Amino acid sequence: MRQKVTYALYRVLFTLLALLPFAVLYVLADGIKYILVHVMKYRREVIRSNLRNSFPEKSEAELSDIEDDFYSQFADNIVETAKLLHISDRQVDKRVEVIGGELVDELIDKGHPVVMYLGHYANWEYVPSVVRHFKKPQLCAQVYKPLRDKAFDKLMLKVRSRFNPVSVPQDKVFRTMVRWYRDKVPFIIGFIADHRSNSSISHHATTFLGQHTPFNPGGEEIGKRVNAAYLYLDVEKVSRGHYRMTVKPIVPESLEGDSPYTKRYMEMLEQTIRRRPGLWLWSHRRWLYK
Repeated sequence: MRQKVTYALYRVLFTLLALLPFAVLYVLADGIKYILVHVMKYRREVIRSNLRNSFPEKSEAELSDIEDDFYSQFADNIVETAKLLHISDRQVDKRVEVIGGELVDELIDKGHPVVMYLGHYANWEYVPSVVRHFKKPQLCAQVYKPLRDKAFDKLMLKVRSRFNPVSVPQDKVFRTMVRWYRDKVPFIIGFIADHRSNSSISHHATTFLGQHTPFNPGGEEIGKRVNAAYLYLDVEKVSRGHYRMTVKPIVPESLEGDSPYTKRYMEMLEQTIRRRPGLWLWSHRRWLYK
């Protein structure tokens, strides 16, 4: 009963936000940013430590600008995500430009399921809207990690269903992808793979943003089992609330060695981050395990 009441409260709050026009939402976002920075001091030390370690060549003033940009985007993400409960396809098409969607259809036509990698960059909750630019996949899916707050997890699944993707929990993704492949279902599935490795002991690591970084190659390993092709979604922020998403093939320099597609994805993500660092999720403890 408590979860039902909590979910109802979350749903009412998000619905009220979703009914507001973007101009009003961004005024609220400015207020949220002020609270995050000056009242909560939200994960300030984690953010600053990550930035210092990733950009030792930058001055304190430059790091401060990146930090400010992060908080601005983080606050915008909150209101923009709530808006997904009440946003028209026309509004989405005005705000999300997709380039290279035909690559997905070409790979599906060749008999390959598609694994699409992306990062916690800009507003990743708007990424599922890219499915409107594909024609061939019978199923479009996304991998997600269930939240501890069950009521909020239920709400986020509702938000993430706006463009009708199938949300697959992490612990079921292998069986699900193999089943679709055996049933000859043409599908594309998105992996946000820049989070921390789930274990303090990892046999897979690379250099990412100048730091030794363990990673989980699950998407690539499962992809091998289903003859998948690998793509990267490069995201740019054009202006406030407007994003350009470009589908790019992941082409490793060599297929030898450990997890070549995952490592190449991380190189491509680093290029995206360095282009405008403040849009990445710096509040995450990405380098907890050294």
